[in-house]
Amino acid sequence: MKKATKAEIQIIKEAFQENFNDAVTELNYKNDYELLIAIILSAQCTDKRVNIITPALFEKYPDVFTLADAKIEEVKELLKSCSFFNNKAKNIIKMAQSVILDYDGDIPHNEKELIKLAGVGNKTANVFMIEYAGANLMAVDTHVFRVSHRLGLSYEKTVEKTEVELVKKLKDDLHIFHQAMVLFGRYTCKAINPDCNNCLFPQVCKTTKSFKPA
Repeated sequence: MKKATKAEIQIIKEAFQENFNDAVTELNYKNDYELLIAIILSAQCTDKRVNIITPALFEKYPDVFTLADAKIEEVKELLKSCSFFNNKAKNIIKMAQSVILDYDGDIPHNEKELIKLAGVGNKTANVFMIEYAGANLMAVDTHVFRVSHRLGLSYEKTVEKTEVELVKKLKDDLHIFHQAMVLFGRYTCKAINPDCNNCLFPQVCKTTKSFKPA
């Protein structure tokens, strides 16, 4: 498959900017603490499921101080309908403890510091910075990976290499393009049975084949 030309990349950018300029995450949160936990829980779990789980979690543990002292079994019980809830329960407690110990109880707003926290990798840190600070960063989940490949923006096989290529080609307004590709991939350019009749890019799309990162 051919890669998108410069003209096609411009078409993609303009369409995403026009249709998703104000797009934000579908995760529900009230502050940076809640956002970070919601993103951690969303790994390999739907935003819809996370939004069902978090109200009770945040009611019982409204900040890092209460969460840091939480009993692991009680947190697991609240997360049990979430994928990999055992590890996620351990990670969010460790995360809270580290924030208190190393950052005086304040969630760091820097991707390099964020990835030092338990349960926070590069993608999670970038998603946090994109959503909370409008940072010019790219985060590649399964939707972004699939959409970028179908549109010919990247044919890299890993999330990491795809991120590098998208940053190089899209350059600016990356926070818009991340959110745009997530929502476009979730509701239109779906992995199975994509809604091609409502595609923004019929003249650009290279294939309806599904793609998964290696």
